[in-house]
Amino acid sequence: MERSEPRNPIVIGFVGPPHGVRGTIRVRPAGTGRHLREGVEPFVGGGRRRILESRETGKGFLLDLEGVGNREEAEVLRSEELILDRSELDGTGEEEFYVQDLVGLAAFTESGERVGSVSEVFDTPAHEILVILSDAEEATETLVPFTLEHVPEVEVEEGKVVVRPPEPDDPRDTPE
Repeated sequence: MERSEPRNPIVIGFVGPPHGVRGTIRVRPAGTGRHLREGVEPFVGGGRRRILESRETGKGFLLDLEGVGNREEAEVLRSEELILDRSELDGTGEEEFYVQDLVGLAAFTESGERVGSVSEVFDTPAHEILVILSDAEEATETLVPFTLEHVPEVEVEEGKVVVRPPEPDDPRDTPE
């Protein structure tokens, strides 16, 4: 496996706080977490680190990484992303895709009206968020939670997503 920084990066997880005193890190997966397994060498904290041990928990994964032997070294990695090059990923199954593949797709309403395109995807503790950039001359951004309720259809091969943006908050609902 090459040891350099990925040229076509795909985020596979997000480092949280250390677990214990021996350098174990908590990781919230980006997707299923199937790439957070022993032997994989993600790019994290400025370099490649082999996953020595991986344990799935109810809140994500606990990983022991090569070169991380104590809590202080694990703390340095907090908030970092674990990244692989696209060429290192397992193939996707039918109706599967990587979230980063959504960037650039056209976004439509359920009635077929084009509302813009996906310009970015970012992660929150609850789920990913799609940033839809409108096609208008004065482009605006709409944030759409990447949930089945708000993104009922994803057709990567056709280059589109169907979105139901959340309703804007009614100012009358805001307490004074």
